Amino acid sequence: MSNYNDKYSRYRLSDDEDTNDKLSGEFDDDYIIYEDADDDDIDDYIDDYLLDEDLDSFNNLGIQNDTYYSTGKKQSRKKASKNPFLSEILSYVKIIIAAFIIAFIFTQYIIVNAQVPTGSMKNTIMEGDRLIGFRLSYIFSKPERGDIIIFKYPDDETQNFVKRVIGVPGDVVQIIHGTVYVNGEELDEPYLKEPMDDNETEETYVVPEGHYFVMGDNRNDSLDSRYWKTSTYVSEKKILAKVIFRYYNETAHKIDFKLF
Repeated sequence: MSNYNDKYSRYRLSDDEDTNDKLSGEFDDDYIIYEDADDDDIDDYIDDYLLDEDLDSFNNLGIQNDTYYSTGKKQSRKKASKNPFLSEILSYVKIIIAAFIIAFIFTQYIIVNAQVPTGSMKNTIMEGDRLIGFRLSYIFSKPERGDIIIFKYPDDETQNFVKRVIGVPGDVVQIIHGTVYVNGEELDEPYLKEPMDDNETEETYVVPEGHYFVMGDNRNDSLDSRYWKTSTYVSEKKILAKVIFRYYNETAHKIDFKLF
């Protein structure tokens, strides 16, 4: 405190009133110096007031900027930097994986995406047309006569076939001179490509429970229930889906929607 004492020793008040007036004008109201002040009083003033204010100001600085502390040293903060290119690649990978999972679930449990390789369903479905079948169509109902279905080919279950349901369980299907009868009544078939050839024979099929008799709309060029070797009928368990619509027309070579 000796420096302070030396600096301000000349301002000690004396008994001279003029001197007191002069000194009182040079100081703010906060700095009141008493007439009987001595060195100890001034030292106490410095210790208790001036230094405390400076310390408070310094502490306030530490509160306002949390990178400074009472030691006066600046603390560095290291933030983990991410590679933006790597982050973008990872985001694309996640999208691709999610797309594959969704596609797998849809194709395995909801829809069948099929392409017809032959002309057995002309002119309803042309060769090369692409179809969507709905796997959930028969959860709460049974296939009905006239439905177009996708199923496992009985003679080779690695292949999927598309045909029309002609007979349901319990039906008696007869083909007499190229005409189809179901339970004794002629079946109305406006979807046929052309009349069936008359082979001058009479065929009768009794459809068992849990099975279906199917034929193609192009009767003269269709491998269907009339010609299979392993089984004449399609088991209900082998039916994959009901055809809902065509989305690609191979003949026109364009996307073309048609409901069934």
